[in-house]
Amino acid sequence: MNRKFLIGLGVALVAAVILATSSLFIVNQAEQAIVLQFGEPKRVIQEPGLKVKVPFIQNAVFYDKRLLDFAPPSEEVIASDQKRLVIDAYARYRIVDPLRFYQTIGAEALAQTRLGATISGSLRRVIGNVTLAQVLSDERSRIMEEIRVDVNKAATNFGLDVIDVRLRRADLPEENSQAIFARMQSEREREAREFRAQGAELAQRIRSRAERERTVIIAEAQKQAQILRGEGEGESVRIYADAFGKDPSFFAFYRSMQAYREAINPGDTTMVLAPDSEFFRYFSDRKGLTVPPRAPAQQ
Repeated sequence: MNRKFLIGLGVALVAAVILATSSLFIVNQAEQAIVLQFGEPKRVIQEPGLKVKVPFIQNAVFYDKRLLDFAPPSEEVIASDQKRLVIDAYARYRIVDPLRFYQTIGAEALAQTRLGATISGSLRRVIGNVTLAQVLSDERSRIMEEIRVDVNKAATNFGLDVIDVRLRRADLPEENSQAIFARMQSEREREAREFRAQGAELAQRIRSRAERERTVIIAEAQKQAQILRGEGEGESVRIYADAFGKDPSFFAFYRSMQAYREAINPGDTTMVLAPDSEFFRYFSDRKGLTVPPRAPAQQ
């Protein structure tokens, strides 16, 4: 009797545990759930806690309630001025209506596929109505908000709320970028050549002016030097004339001494002169110089 009772009690406990695990489930703070009965939604649960469902015939599907990020692949679009742009965007969204989300999409993995297609279409529509200059200017914030509103309008049908759409990068395609870089390089090289030519012209003008001023200064200096030299030589001649005019014989002796110094100079030159030559008139004997008597000074 006791044994049968214990077996029955054990079976009852196991059944109770199975029943409890099948009828109870937990919704945490970051989740929301939909209770399904044979695939048909019965309840939407958005509050966290311990919840109850009918065992075996009902099941719960959980969706994230947090703010989610999505970065679609880079998209090449054409602006209104026919400029091709490679747009790198990202979006932040939240599942606000889990029932509609379940009915239209069903799985979170498919949500990003639908959202990516929506963002791609919105980018083409909005960027196609603006120019490249507007995308790169202060109007970029307005363009991103317009894209967000457009995407959110379509995402509402899926039970999503798009919080933000951002253009992280807007670049030209690689082939266009290379062409633009080459054109920019050519333009900068042209400007550099122009600046160099202007600098060379200015340098030549400065150099010519400096050369002209130098020539004028040198000419003036040479003129002044010639004047001063002439005045000095004239004054020198006058002083020599006054000095040597007082004693002509001494002047003759002095000039002879200068001639001796120039002519009788150590070297390879050989001079053959007669002893009684006029050149040696001041050498009358071997003892030395015999100076002729001084002439009386002129009054």
